[in-house]
Amino acid sequence: QVQLVESGGGLVQAGGSLRLSCAASGRTLRGYTVSWFRQAPGKDREFVASTFRSGSSTHYADSVKDRFAISMDNAKNTAYLQMTNLRPEDTAVYNCAVDRSLILSSIRRFADYDYWGQGTQVTVSS
Repeated sequence: QVQLVESGGGLVQAGGSLRLSCAASGRTLRGYTVSWFRQAPGKDREFVASTFRSGSSTHYADSVKDRFAISMDNAKNTAYLQMTNLRPEDTAVYNCAVDRSLILSSIRRFADYDYWGQGTQVTVSS
């Protein structure tokens, strides 16, 4: 079992930055695919970013490319999502999700992940 706890969300003005954290316990995340998803009110959950199998590759949604960066600190067993140049449309609940056995073609499907956290709210004001 893997327990995930997200933190770092909050209220920020457009153009600002936040860093989200996803702290894992129960198992080391070495070898896992770690991803971030988000869900805005009234919208479907969408893929944001992923580090595939401990960073063999990273992937981003087009809407966040060049603004967000996903990273891992293996010593802390924690994943991060650095978000810069935030926009009001980035407002959402952000969840991290991890899985050990995903194939690359599945990383953008939240339902395919074995573990996810409760989420952290990010609100960007205009």
